[in-house]
This record gives sequence, C-alpha cells and structure tokens, in this order.
Amino acid sequence: MSNLNLAVHQAVTNKQLSLGAPSSNNLSTETPDSFAKRHIGLNAEEVAQMLKPLGFSALDALIEQAVPKAIRLKQPLNLPDAKTEYQALAELKTIAAKNKVCRSYLGMGYSDCITPPVIQRNILENPGWYTAYTPYQAEIAQGRLEALLNFQTMIIELTGMEIANSSLLDEGTAAAEAMTMSYGLCKNKSNAFFVSKNCHPQTIEVVQTRAEPLGIEVIVDYHWEFEFDKPIFGALLQYPATDGGIYDYREFIDSAHEVGALVTVAADPLSLTLLTPPGEFGADISVGSTQRFGVPLGYGGPHAAYFATKEAYKRQIPGRIVGVSKDRHGKPALRLALQTREQHIRRDKATSNICTAQVLLAVIASMYAVYHGSEGLGAIARRIHHLAIILAAGLQRLNYSIDDLPFFDTVFACVGDAGAIALVQAAENRGINLRLMEPGRVCIALDETTTQDNVLELLHLFSGKDTLSFTLDDLEKEVNDEIPEPFKRTSPYLRDRVFNCHHSETELLRYLHQLETKDLSLTTSMIPLGSCTMKLNATAEMIPVTWAEFGKIHPFAPKSQTEGYQTLFQQLEAWLAEITGFAGVSLQPNAGSQGEYAGLQTIRAYHHHRNEEHRNICLIPESAHGTNPASAVMCGMKVVAVKCDPQGDINLDDLQAKVAKHHENLAALMVTYPSTHGVFEEDIIEICQIVHQHGGQVYMDGANMNAQVGLCRPGDMGADVCHLNLHKTFCIPHGGGGPGMGPIGVASHLVPFLPGHSLVNLGGKESIGAISAAPWGSASILVISWMYIAMMGVEGLTEATKAAILNANYMAHRLEGAYPVLYRGKSGQVAHECIIDLRPLKKRAGVEVDDVAKRLMDYGFHAPTMSWPVIGTMMVEPTESESKEELDRFCDAMLSIRKEVEAIETKKADSEDNLLKNAPHTAESLLCGEWTHPYTREEAAYPAPWTKEHKYWVPVERIDNAFGDRNLVCSCVGMDAYSE
Repeated sequence: MSNLNLAVHQAVTNKQLSLGAPSSNNLSTETPDSFAKRHIGLNAEEVAQMLKPLGFSALDALIEQAVPKAIRLKQPLNLPDAKTEYQALAELKTIAAKNKVCRSYLGMGYSDCITPPVIQRNILENPGWYTAYTPYQAEIAQGRLEALLNFQTMIIELTGMEIANSSLLDEGTAAAEAMTMSYGLCKNKSNAFFVSKNCHPQTIEVVQTRAEPLGIEVIVDYHWEFEFDKPIFGALLQYPATDGGIYDYREFIDSAHEVGALVTVAADPLSLTLLTPPGEFGADISVGSTQRFGVPLGYGGPHAAYFATKEAYKRQIPGRIVGVSKDRHGKPALRLALQTREQHIRRDKATSNICTAQVLLAVIASMYAVYHGSEGLGAIARRIHHLAIILAAGLQRLNYSIDDLPFFDTVFACVGDAGAIALVQAAENRGINLRLMEPGRVCIALDETTTQDNVLELLHLFSGKDTLSFTLDDLEKEVNDEIPEPFKRTSPYLRDRVFNCHHSETELLRYLHQLETKDLSLTTSMIPLGSCTMKLNATAEMIPVTWAEFGKIHPFAPKSQTEGYQTLFQQLEAWLAEITGFAGVSLQPNAGSQGEYAGLQTIRAYHHHRNEEHRNICLIPESAHGTNPASAVMCGMKVVAVKCDPQGDINLDDLQAKVAKHHENLAALMVTYPSTHGVFEEDIIEICQIVHQHGGQVYMDGANMNAQVGLCRPGDMGADVCHLNLHKTFCIPHGGGGPGMGPIGVASHLVPFLPGHSLVNLGGKESIGAISAAPWGSASILVISWMYIAMMGVEGLTEATKAAILNANYMAHRLEGAYPVLYRGKSGQVAHECIIDLRPLKKRAGVEVDDVAKRLMDYGFHAPTMSWPVIGTMMVEPTESESKEELDRFCDAMLSIRKEVEAIETKKADSEDNLLKNAPHTAESLLCGEWTHPYTREEAAYPAPWTKEHKYWVPVERIDNAFGDRNLVCSCVGMDAYSE
C-alpha cells in the first residue's frame, strides 16, 4: 500500500500524518524532519476530504483511473533513499569541497566579480524575486518590469544602440540569434556569415552549430584578411577581441554595409564605460554578457546576455522587450511590448524559438549598475584597466613581448612554445589559471576582484624568481593608462535618475523592497499557471547556489579543479535517466527551448548518420506550444500539423494519413505528454509505434513531466528523446522569467549525437556540437534539482506526482459547475492540470478571459494560463505544493467571480461599469477622487474574507497595451514623458 493510501486510512486516528514519508510499511517510522512532507502541501486528512467528492476512497484508485495502465511503472524507480534537508546539504557540501576555487585569468567573456551583499541577499536569495513568473500579467509585475527596463536602458546607453531586449540566455546564443536575424533581414540573398577568429571560441562553436541545419556557411577568418570577394549577409566581431586587443572595425563595417551585410559586435559591457560604443562606429547589432555585473561565474551560468539593435528592427528582435505604456487612468505603467516580441508565437514562420530570458540575472546586473552608477562603473573599469597596464609593463620589464594593440583588461604575452605550456602548468600548480592560446602565447584577463598583490604574484610567476628587480611603484611612474583615440569613449551613459540616487545601501535596500512589493510571487499566493508548474522552490534547495565552491568556478577551468561539479553532473544525469527511462542525458541546454532544439538536432544527426538526410518532415499536433514548430524550423525541418480530435487527443486517423504521406521523409513527431489539453492520452504507445514504423523518431516535450515522475517514463512509452524543464518539475525557480534548464534524455541509439563542447573535450565525433556557450549550461543551478531529488527520494517524488494529479482533479470538480472542464481522459479524470471554458461568459455577459484574469488580482491571485491551447479558456495547474486551504481559496475566488458575471447576465450589474471590466482596483483609485461606480469600494477591494486579513494591492490599474505598442518606448528616459 502506498504512503498516501495508508495515510488516508490512518487519518481518522492520526490527523497530523503527512504525505511523502520515506517508509514503505508504516508512516509512524518516518523521519520527523522528512522533506517530502514539507514539500507536498496536503496532509492525510485533506487527502481523504478531497478524494470523497471525487468518488474514491484511496488515492491509488484515482491514479489507476487517471493514468493509463499500459504506461504505468511496474516497479519503483531505482533512486537513493530520501535524505533530510540537513543530510542533503551535508552531502552536497562534501561534493562541493572537491571543487578547487582558484584564481582564473581565463577571460573568454567570463570574469570573477563582486556581488554586492545587498543585491545577493535581497535579490538572488530572496523568494520575493526568484519565485515570480514571467511578467505576462503586467499589472502584478511592475517591480521586475521596472528592473528590466533599467537593464534595457543600461544596455542601450552602454552600447550606443537604439533598442534592447530584456536579456537572452548567454552570449553564444545571442550571437547565434543575431546571425539568424541578419539572415532574415539581409536582401542580398547570400547564405554566408563571417565570424572573426578573434571571437570567443565557444561563441564561434555555438554559431556554427546553429548555422549548419539552416544551410548557412560560416566563414571564420581574421577581419583584416577578409576581402569581401564572397558575398556575406552578416558578420560577427568581438570587442575587445578574445585575446584582449581593441581593433578599429570602422573600415570593415563600411565594407560590409557596401555589400548589404549587417554587422554584429559582441562587446564586453564593462569595457564600454571606457571604449567607444558599437553603435557609434556603425554596428547594426550588439550582443554580449552582463555576467561581470555582479553575477557569479557559476561554472558557466546562469548569466544574462544582452541583445541591442536599431529601432528599425524592433519587430525582428528575439526575446522580450519591456515597454512603457499607461493604465486606464493615464498613469505610467510597464508591460511586455509588441505581440511579435517572441518569435516563437509565429510558430513555423519564426526565426527564433526563444521563449524565455534570464530575468533574475538581468535584474541583478541592472541593480549592480543602479548601485554603482556611471561613476562607479567607470571607476571599476579604470581600476581593472590600470592594473592590466601595470601587468603589461612588468611583463615587458621581464623581457616578454606584449602585443602593441590597445587593450582593456586582457594582456596577451608571447612566451615561446615550450615556455608557455610550462608556465601555464606552473601557474595551475599554484592555483592560478592562465589561458594558453596559439603556441607560445598566453592570455591573462584581469577582473574586478584582482588586486595589486595578484598582479605582483603574476609577475613573480612569469619571472620564475622570488624577487623582482622592480616594484609596482616603479611601474606606476612609467605607465600611461589613457585609452587612445579613436577608442576612447566621449558620450555620457546612465544619465537617468535611477542610476544616480541609490548609491548608499540604505537607498538601494529600500528601492529593491519597493519593487519587490509591487509584484505577486509565490510568497503571496499560489500561481496556478497551466503547463508552468509553479511549485515550491525550497530554501534548502536554493542555499548551495551561492556557495563559493559552486559560484566562483570559471566554466573552462581545468577539470582537475571541478571534481565536485563532475560528481554532481554524473549523479544528476543518472537520476534523470532513471526517472525518464533513457540511456543518456545532456545537461547542456540552458532553457526548455534549447532542450527542444538540442533534441531535434540529435534526431536530425541520427538520420544524417544513417544517410537519410532527406528525412526533414516534423509532425506536430495543432495544440502544441509555439516553441515546437519554431524549434523544428530552426533545425531545418518542415512542419506538418496533425489534427486533434474533439477530446483533445491526437487524431489517429490523421496521424496515420500524415505518416503514410510522408513515409520517405518523416523525421520526427513532437508530442507533449500528458497532452497540452491536460489528459493522459491512452494511445501514446501506439502513436510512438506508428511513427517508428515509418522511420521517424518521437520527441516528447517534457513540459508536463510533473504528472509522470514515479508513475510512468517517456522512454518506456517509446519516446526517443525528451527534454525536461528543471525549472518546472525539478524545482529550479522561474526567477520572474528565467533562469531555467532544459536537459535532454535520449535512447541509446541517440547517445552518440548528444551536445558536446570542444573546449572541454565533451562529446564524441558524432556530437551535434555546442548549443550553449558553457559546456554544462547554467551549471550552478543544477544543485537545486540535485537537492530536490536527493531530499524527496523515490517515494517522495512519486507521492508528489500523485498529489499534483489529485489537486488538479479536485479543482476541476469544484469548478466544473461554474466553468465547464473541456477535456478529460477516457476514465473521466484529468492529469495534473485542467482547462476550464470561459467562452460562455463572453456570449452571455460580454466578459473576456482577460477580465477574469484582472479580477483575480483583486482577490490576490495570479491568473491561470490564458487562451492556450484553446482561445477563451484558462489552464489551471495547482502543483503538489499547495494546501487544500489554498486550493479552496482559489476555487472560492473563481466561483465568486462567476457570481459577479451572473450579476451582469441578469442586468443587476452594468455591462461596462462593473467589477470585472474595471479590474484590477488600486488603493489610489479607491481613496482618491470621487467614487462614481455602481458597486461599492468594499466590493472592489475586499471581495473575499482573506483579502481583509492580508491584501495584495496592485500598483497600477489595467494597462493599455495597444497604446504602448503604438508608442514604443523601452528605456527609462521614456518614463519621464509619461509622468505628470
């Protein structure tokens, strides 16, 4: 008997018993501080109460009805026993101790930095920031939207460009996005893209990986040697170059423009405080990483990349743009601008599959700039540059040849072939990492944490002696650290008030708190977003993220220094492989969209390896998320839609017809399971068999894996590859719109094609190459998923899945009378989420889905997923972490809103001036000015009893999206124009 069922039977005698105990026989033996009972929101009495109206006496009976028998596991997963929070933290600390925190001068776009403690404690370690969702409901996301607007302003002013998005996944991805955007914009019909050899090597590799399936030829050469004898549609340059040199690119850019090509400049934003920005010397696009703006190295991530360009390209820019608009009373308000802001919305017409960002990291970077201001950033940059100049002078005193190019923070020394290798090894033995470049040359990249003592240590290392014939004071007297023309920046930056009034910790602390309190996060209430799995991000899971043993490791540090990380990766890969039923796992994809891309690329490589390059048809159900067709197009595939039947399942007859028609060219089927309609399709095994019989592979979208863990496995159903959203099922927080992780699991025949990375010798000769800049993606947040699995154990994970399914069915039952549940499985149950139909409200009362969503804010809730996959509906996913009390509060709110709609239907309420059309209601609207509405202030602000005990107040009223799109402003400068 499972723990949950045993708990139900014992509930009468012991009302304190909880779910998720690690004992298989008797719950009374559970560890008092078992993590599972902290993670799962229900207790035994609540389980019994919820099962009763559903017609079940035991939870396993519900599961047997909801989950098809053919796919259910016959035996438990083979995972380690659950650990307490204390035990898991202790074990992970032992693993972390295997990492060696050394001084890394490796550069390549990654620099050690100082995270101001006020930012670390109040953003990075603050659930008010990291448990929020992507700011689609703008009225309850004004705080992080303002922080992101600061980020965009910072990037626009540092780069000298006209418009910027609110972050991308990493610099390599941003460069690849710039390539595909240039490809779409350029009219000269070339398919060649130039990349400077002086770009960071991982960026070059990501660009090459992305270009290959699109038929783009990547020309890698030095910019001064390229003669433009071959037409190109775009070019990528590094500024400063990967070897530290600062090049004058103006002549090259002019030549590129003459042939109709667009030029992207990958620039270090800190260097731009001293150097002429790319926008001022002709760049069309600028990309880069803001990691060194207070974000830990984290062995490669997560970090916030940036993407800036000209306003003329605003509808082609990938990712999200925060724009300024106004609410219905004219008050300035922020929201995500342009409905085309996310290319994946265009499905198979997309040029990008990016559907996320790195919001939490972009917020940190923006607040780093807010805290330091232009003077502080400039001072940091000048200090680093000055130390680099002194280091170069000292090396020259030691008779090393230094490049005569100007440089910012990276010194390029010629050492000699044998000498360079010996020097790098000697440095490593002393806990110092230097970058060995071409034979005989060494790069030393300084950073914010570098001190004079560090410079002295480097000079001693290069001298090979304990004493030097000169002092740093001697070098100080002879150096000139002025940036030469034409590279010296003359234009001002960060002029807006926000960057000039929060320089004391008191002021920044208050500013951060003000922004945080404007937003609704999991610290406020449940966020029942369907297909998003907004579950608990436990504190114990988050603690290791900021340990120095994980946070201060460079992504290209020698593997001998990263044994702890390698142990973590091996264990997590093994656990995820067991959970999914696959033979191999890649942890490299740093977002769900990247996982989709990597999975399809793996399938494509498999077909090519079998000399079946012609297989390029990807079948995708009509109900699929927009990233599915967008990812397929990016992999060079042609999308063919498969119909769904009235129950929301894949139409088998249409699938049979499509696979027969495309038998010769079938590459893959992409399928989400449970389906995007919130049900376990009975025919999933047959669907996989049909595709396999016609030579295709099955890609399973793991967005809904929270309904599978411990109950069934994608690999057992016949899937060949599946991506996992660790930021959903495995507890990495959404961070207000990132970070995330999207690792993929694959069957044995696809293992050779998994993503690799040449810089660390990852992957074999058949690998698809790098799809993220860092070999293991956003490595530092993998500790969160490791902690979750370690603390839950196999029984806890399984009970969590059962609880998620119970919660969804309970809510579907409670809401059914007011809002029809559109789809159920053949047994009459839903999976872990359900779709409720609001279309009748529009017909009867003129009430839109958006009206209900805004009214929920007055009740203190974030709306469920709106109008997807069916227009006019809401998809509700409660997760396992919520209590029955919280589930009932949300259901009570929805039922109360239904009564408010009924008042409109029966003409008791005005059809336009009513509680829903005017929602949300701010405190200002209730207290200031004359109250002219036909309903009371109390009905507007306190619609439920709990709102009188604790009230979340929205900071703005309903936002005018159309106005913001007609008058696009995406920087802080624009806010002043709307202020009275």
